[in-house]
Amino acid sequence: MSVPAPVPVHALAHRPLTTEAVAELVGLPAVPPVPDDSDAVDEEVRLRGWVWEDGLVCESFRTAHGHVLCTDVVSPFGCPEARTFLVFGEVYPVDPHDEDMANASWLYGLVDRWQEQPGWSGSRPSTAEACEAVLAQAAQVVTEHLGAAPERTVLSAESLVTGPPLTHRVWRTATHALVLGPAADNGPYGYLTHLQLSSTPLDCGPELPPAGDEDGLTAWIAEHVDW
Repeated sequence: MSVPAPVPVHALAHRPLTTEAVAELVGLPAVPPVPDDSDAVDEEVRLRGWVWEDGLVCESFRTAHGHVLCTDVVSPFGCPEARTFLVFGEVYPVDPHDEDMANASWLYGLVDRWQEQPGWSGSRPSTAEACEAVLAQAAQVVTEHLGAAPERTVLSAESLVTGPPLTHRVWRTATHALVLGPAADNGPYGYLTHLQLSSTPLDCGPELPPAGDEDGLTAWIAEHVDW
């Protein structure tokens, strides 16, 4: 009797992107600037219906659309230089070096925390195909908002993220790169993989590598999504 192939994803939690959520992210650099003052940022967060989020990703926001927004500045509002990352999915990938599932007891709990957020759902176990379906739905939404299909697509490299290869898609506006796909977890736990939409200034690398240069495109994506 044949033995089923191992499931490449232990768990998946996600909340679908919407055109409104994408529009808000893409529009952040152009809104009236809010200074890097805690009271001013707190007021903008309140007016938008956002809340501060310290449990799912360190020092981030939970938007009114229910996603988690991370940024490398104090105030991403009206700041064209800000790098922003909208997390709409969380994946606990199979780690081939953790055959005895030593990390499962606490990593399952962390994914459960994402899944328990309003509007989020999840599955345990899951599959790479399920993760790709989440990314494909998000890509449709980004395409609808921008009115253009992604300029490039490429499977994620081991150097960028843990887990099965998943699709990265790239769009560019006049000023920013938008990268949709998996990303390394930058805290607080390090073993999971975000599914996110990144908005970063094009000056990180304005020119895309030539078509067919997958290694160059992987490096270009890393410049925009690694923070």
